[in-house]
Amino acid sequence: MGKKVWNILQYIIFLGGGIFLIWWQFNKMTPDQITKFKSALAHADYWLMIPVIFMSLASHLSRSIRWRILMAPMGYKPSVFNTFGVTMVGYLANSFVPRLGEILKCTLLGKYEKIPVQKLIGTIVIERLFDILCYFAFIIITVLIQYKLVGTFVANELNTMFSNSKGLPIWIKAILFVAAIILLIALLRFFVKRFSESKFIMGLRNFIHGLKEGFSSIKRLQHRGWFLFHTFFIWSMYLLQIYVGFFAIRDVAHLGLDAACAVLTLATLAMIITPGGLGTFPTAIFLVLSLYKIEPSTGEAFGWLMWGTTTFIILFFGLISLGLLFFINKKNNKDLIPVKAALI
Repeated sequence: MGKKVWNILQYIIFLGGGIFLIWWQFNKMTPDQITKFKSALAHADYWLMIPVIFMSLASHLSRSIRWRILMAPMGYKPSVFNTFGVTMVGYLANSFVPRLGEILKCTLLGKYEKIPVQKLIGTIVIERLFDILCYFAFIIITVLIQYKLVGTFVANELNTMFSNSKGLPIWIKAILFVAAIILLIALLRFFVKRFSESKFIMGLRNFIHGLKEGFSSIKRLQHRGWFLFHTFFIWSMYLLQIYVGFFAIRDVAHLGLDAACAVLTLATLAMIITPGGLGTFPTAIFLVLSLYKIEPSTGEAFGWLMWGTTTFIILFFGLISLGLLFFINKKNNKDLIPVKAALI
């Protein structure tokens, strides 16, 4: 019961934070800015959102195929449809409760493809670690290609963060964090040895073994070139969505790929902070575009346009995928019954 209450509280906190940011954004706008905001959205070229939708779906499909590549060394080859479908359902779940989608898509794919969930979780962890590395690499590239603009902004933000920090220094906090992890691992190993015959420990061992097998899939990867290609393709689609989106609003149409890189770095972080980037996504884009001398009202209008398109894709295709997954897999299971009966 306590865990459910905590999950609900987490959701309320994140959702409340997103709603507060929405209120804060519009509350601080002057009447003139609100007029410009409405005008920017009213005169936006919404036809350009069609290629943005296709690029978004292409990135999701590519992510699904990349996930299948990680499963191959373990001997599993789920259908592309099921892998893509659960990926979309996972995004849908993440729009409401952060990180819930990762567990849900592993559970669904494990059910439909008869794959142990713990092994799938292991591959997801590998995927996320790889994405984090790519994200940091992308941040470095963004700073390097426009150091005077973005580099100064990042340096100022870091300086403010460290100068305003209270309590223990950052490096001491980092050491304490690492020490806490080491202590936790040591305690876990002690309890595993001490109660090795208990059902809980045996189940935990099986779960950890499955996770290890999922982790080891990266070492036994058979198509590393394709894995890297899909990784590059995914991030390219993310970048091009923003770049093409610029052309939908006249006052940001002159911005190039360098600005798109800067927007992507902060927008990605915004999607992590609150469910579906509610509130934080437009704020992040507005802050970045202000570096390029874009009017606050125009920057927020572009942010809401991109957020609305992204949210529509996730809600619409996520719900469709959820229904199709249930219908198609239920039908396939029925088709297998006569075959099994004949074999018996």
